Amino acid sequence: MRNDEGTSPMFSYAIQTHIVFGDGVVERLADHLVEQGFGRRLLVVTDPGLVRAGVADRVLDLLSGAGFVPRVFAGVKPNPDESVCAAGRDAFLEHRADGVVAVGGGSSLDAGKAIALLARQGGAPSDYARNRRPYGPPAPVCAVPTTAGTGSEVTRSAVITEQRTHQKLTLKHAFLRPALAVCDPALTASLPADVTAHTGVDALVHAIEGATCTLAHPIARAYAREALGLLFRALPAAVRSGDPASRHDMLLGSLLAGLAFGSTDVASVHCLAEALGSLYETPHGLANAVMLLPVLRYNLPYAREGYAWAARAMGLAGDPDDDARAAEALVEGVGAWLQDIGIPKLRELPGVRPSDFDELARLAQDNSSTPSNPRPMTEADYRAVLEMAYAE
Repeated sequence: MRNDEGTSPMFSYAIQTHIVFGDGVVERLADHLVEQGFGRRLLVVTDPGLVRAGVADRVLDLLSGAGFVPRVFAGVKPNPDESVCAAGRDAFLEHRADGVVAVGGGSSLDAGKAIALLARQGGAPSDYARNRRPYGPPAPVCAVPTTAGTGSEVTRSAVITEQRTHQKLTLKHAFLRPALAVCDPALTASLPADVTAHTGVDALVHAIEGATCTLAHPIARAYAREALGLLFRALPAAVRSGDPASRHDMLLGSLLAGLAFGSTDVASVHCLAEALGSLYETPHGLANAVMLLPVLRYNLPYAREGYAWAARAMGLAGDPDDDARAAEALVEGVGAWLQDIGIPKLRELPGVRPSDFDELARLAQDNSSTPSNPRPMTEADYRAVLEMAYAE
């Protein structure tokens, strides 16, 4: 993005995560941990579904066979709250762990990052999100994603629900970037079609918002350009057939999108999605997928240059198209794409009712990413988006 003088704003970029990507790389998980200096005693943070699927046992076997001493903490649930993080911290301390291996989707990765922070620095997640406690170095974290969506394996943030208020809080600091990310597309092969669709749209939202928010910079746009093309092309095939090529491109696109927004921010799609998650426990990817098109439409008059850029990166517009036409093509193309992969409408989500719109708008407005949206947003603006989305 450019400022009024036509120059790019000042920016900085740094990432300490060592990334290993490719088919079968999880088989050398122990080697990667040794290379990055992880200690022997490890807490494997995951969810009950991955325990039932045998993924947790596979990770345990890989670690135990190489001389590590792992323990599984499988208490992660969707939209993890502070109680999950506290229980994980206690498991870490009881095991006298040296580090965390977080295996799963965004909930497990975010919980793993928060557990590693609390185990070394104390307090509760809300203490950090509300600036009551300074961040310090956490225990080292290895992130092993099993969904192509959050990009949490390379980001500086973790989203945790505050128990007292049921509000989603974002912990954000460079300390929270994992030391190691082991990204194996084969681990996403068993994802159901609907979860593939929802998490995949979440990744696309990361790329769009990371590259068009008010904090966007050239490095973020470079990552996002590649991510947008990969995700937009690969997700329909991943939903329909889940073939290895589409799974590979989805995980790579999600990783690149994480590298894009991980140094900038998300924006109002995420603010509304997190409000839905706070009030209804709506899965994060699904909530983002539902709110993407309404927010694009609402932002359009304020975001033509950025949205035109995104449309060209996705192949929805060409260089000859002016920005106004290209931005419109983004909205039209994304709308058709969402319909093709079976994304529902807001009114079809369980529990959603217009009587809650004031509360949803308040939660969205209070989100720390609201100032990053390309269009200034008030509670009234958020309510207008909700009403527009519900009427579709």
